[in-house]
Parts: sequence; structure tokens; C-alpha cells
Amino acid sequence: MVQQISRSYSVLLLALSVCIAVGCSSTPKPQAASGKVSATDEQIFIGDTVEKNYDPNVIMKRAEAFFDKEEYAEAIIEYQHFLDLHRVHALSSYAQFKLGESHFKMIKTIDRDLDPVRKAMDAYEKLLKDYPGNKYQEEARDRIRACHDVMAQAHYFVGSFYYRREAYLAAAHRFESIIKEYPDMEVASDAMYDLARTYHEIGADDWAQEKLLALEQQYPTHKHKVESQKLYAALKVTTPATALARAPAPAPTPVASLISGTGDAKALAASDLASSTFASSNGAAASPAPSPKSTGTTFSDGLHRTNAAVAQQPAPPVMTLASAKAPAPAPSLRAPEKASVPASFTPQTTLCRLGAWC
Repeated sequence: MVQQISRSYSVLLLALSVCIAVGCSSTPKPQAASGKVSATDEQIFIGDTVEKNYDPNVIMKRAEAFFDKEEYAEAIIEYQHFLDLHRVHALSSYAQFKLGESHFKMIKTIDRDLDPVRKAMDAYEKLLKDYPGNKYQEEARDRIRACHDVMAQAHYFVGSFYYRREAYLAAAHRFESIIKEYPDMEVASDAMYDLARTYHEIGADDWAQEKLLALEQQYPTHKHKVESQKLYAALKVTTPATALARAPAPAPTPVASLISGTGDAKALAASDLASSTFASSNGAAASPAPSPKSTGTTFSDGLHRTNAAVAQQPAPPVMTLASAKAPAPAPSLRAPEKASVPASFTPQTTLCRLGAWC
């Protein structure tokens, strides 16, 4: 029995020693590499040196690798680095185009930061300016138009927000910027209609009428036909809108103001003589044409009245002094006084109804 127990104990010790030996000898082996470089272009990142950093092919391959992986911020750095070092390289126009493409790919939505849109437009415009006749110019023009559309939609988004918050001056500023800067965009007609609504809200119905008439002239196929007619009928305007407002013709300059002297009796007599000669040579004074009366204009005939009101304005008479024989004024030892400036030549000041903003 004792021998059997000792035998079992020795076997147990032997097994324990073997397990300890195996556990100590099984050190962790270094794991193999996860995988080889998949793309050939990415091999340029291995063993990069200072000399390779100036090589045009290395820089271009590095930029293309970033662009393919949609890492556009890094691609922008590499394309710009290529252009800074190799401005006259055969691939410089391509690098400039891909620089714009990288910025264009970073555009998100109209309610986000518009800095990538502006930088993309600058890159495309620089391509058209610095590399005329390149094979990417048509695509660059399409991209510029797309950037303009994004900018117009962003302005319209902000203007609509201001309009809903009843911040009408800020909304009008946004709508006007669309009409001035992006008149050929699709959203420009919406901006002009909303600008007329904004003017109506602040009580400037004459301005609203002008915008509605301009909306029909510039965008005849706009989608706000019914709404614009209802708005036009709700306007409180007593005179029809005119596209071109002519200022009244200035009064003829008196001959007395053209004669130097002290304004003595001879100068006054010369003025009377010139006035009578002018009246005899041109006949009776023409009476001004009556101003067109407002008879309740409608939206359909508003465009015709716009040009008719301008056409009825009389042309100012042309005064000639060829037939006037005014005697020379008497010599005077005093210095001649300054000729009086007619009131019609003084600048007219028009105050803006909106105060500081116009």
C-alpha cells in the first residue's frame, strides 16, 4: 500500500514538472504583419525621405492616394504642395483642378459652413485664369455654376428664416443679394417674390409693386403666378409703378446769370431782350403734358403702364442764344460777383424710408 501511494505521488510530481516546463517554454511568438500594403500608390509612404518630398511624381501619387480614400483635407495639402513647387509642370493644371474637386467634395448642406464652397470657386476660377485652354475648363465652369447655386440656396434659406422671425430688413438684404449676385439661378424668382412680400410687410407697397412687375418681366414662367396676383391686388398704391423715373426738366438758365457784372440796369435790359427773342423764335411756351392718371391698375396691365408713363414725359426744350443780341455790359471797376446758381441745379436729397438701411 505504501509503495502504491509513493508511486502515485511520483507520477503526480512528474506530471506537474512537465506542465511547468511546457508553460515556461511557451513564450508568445511575434505576430505576423496584419497584411501587405494593398494599393501600389500607398507604397510611397514607406521609407519617405526629404528628397522624395520634392519629387513631383511622389507628391502627386500621395495626393491621389488621399483623394481616393476620401481624405480630402490631406489631399488638399498635397495638391497645394505640388502647385507651390511645380507651378509649370505638365500636371499643374490637373493638380489645380483636383484641388478644386477636393474642396467641392467637402461641401455638405446649405445650412452648414460655406467656406468649402468659396474655396472651390476660387480654385476653379484660378484654373480658368492661370491655365487657359486646359481640358478641364468646361467641367470647371459647371462646378462654378453648381457653387453659385449652393450659395444662392444658402442665402435664400437664411432669408426665409429671417422672414419667418419677422426680421424683415435682414430678410430683404438676403433676398436682394440673390437677385444681384445670382440672377440666373432657379431660386432667384423665389427670392424676388419673397422680396415683394417683405416690402409689403414693412409698408413699402410701391417697392413691392416694382418687384412684382420685374418678376413678370424677368421670370415669366415663375411658379408664384397666383400668389403674386393676390399680392398685387392687396397693394395700396395710388400711382402706377414706373421702371424709369425721370426727374423734372430743369428751368432754363436766365441770361442775366450768364452776364458778368454787377446786375445794373443794362444787365436787366439784356435779360429782358434775350427772353423776348427766345419766345419769338420758338413760339408760345409749350404747356407740359398732363401726367398720367391712375385708374385702378391691375396686375395684367401694370407692365404696359410702366412704359406708357415714361413715354408721355415731355422732352425738355433746347434753349439757343444765337438770335439774342444782348448789349455788352458797362465796364465796372469792381470785381464781378459770382453767378447765382439756379435752384434746379442744386442736388436733390431723397431720404430713405427705412432709415439707415436702403
